[in-house]
Amino acid sequence: MNETTTQTGRILLPDDRYLNLDRTLVMGILNVTPDSFSDGGMFFEPDQAVQYALEMIAQGADIIDIGGESSRPGSEPVEMEEELKRVLPVIRAVRESTRIPISIDTTKGEVAREALRAGANIINDISALRSDPEMAEVAATYKAPVVLMHMLGTPRTMQLEPRYQDCIKEIRQFFSERIHHCHNYGIDKAQIIIDPGIGFGKRLEDNLEIIRRLEDFAMFDCPLMLGTSRKSFISMITKDKQNPENRIGGSLASAVLAILKGINILRVHDVAATVEAIKVVRAIEGTG
Repeated sequence: MNETTTQTGRILLPDDRYLNLDRTLVMGILNVTPDSFSDGGMFFEPDQAVQYALEMIAQGADIIDIGGESSRPGSEPVEMEEELKRVLPVIRAVRESTRIPISIDTTKGEVAREALRAGANIINDISALRSDPEMAEVAATYKAPVVLMHMLGTPRTMQLEPRYQDCIKEIRQFFSERIHHCHNYGIDKAQIIIDPGIGFGKRLEDNLEIIRRLEDFAMFDCPLMLGTSRKSFISMITKDKQNPENRIGGSLASAVLAILKGINILRVHDVAATVEAIKVVRAIEGTG
């Protein structure tokens, strides 16, 4: 197995538990939204959302990622009060039912703060702490791990003719600056997870280059997360599969390649299939 990161071994959570990185972890996606690109509206009601979270846990998810604002291309921001209304009841209910680590998918510092108080453990910020100046302070105060994702522009604008001179070089420069920003706020580097942001301000060739060259992000010595699940680049390759739910084959192909390259966390919709893929890869390699 190639190594995308020099394994830090584990990530400390705010409640003094750890996420062990001795294998690829599966982060199950739970969108509590009416308009997410793949499952918008399916789990908008809190009871449905909690039930689905428990199903993903039963299927083998290691982390549940809960978000109340769509980040699909062209999406508009959601008011903070509405986002809180969507996510907090679900976080509380999931936490009452299980101790599984929960990440809050948000760009708003106050939403992250209230989510951590409600039982979340990780901040997953697609803006890499750029959208809200308070986010870094929240992460530092609660000693919560943070996912820094690369995105060109905003969800509303990110796919309007994105361009790079050197995609990998520019993403690495971005992470260098963002990690330095975290350091200035007292966020321990051991608490930082990086995500190159497949589909977030990327052309097809950029997405493929990122997956092909995941090892190029090992220089940061941070756990690496990847989210290719059901994304539109798959339909660009296959020339069909316009329904995201039908892109499981492409999702698994990219996931398996990432597993072979030593990816630390896969953020996915299809938990059971991804867990099965990881087990088979580990068995073939003799590491299962």
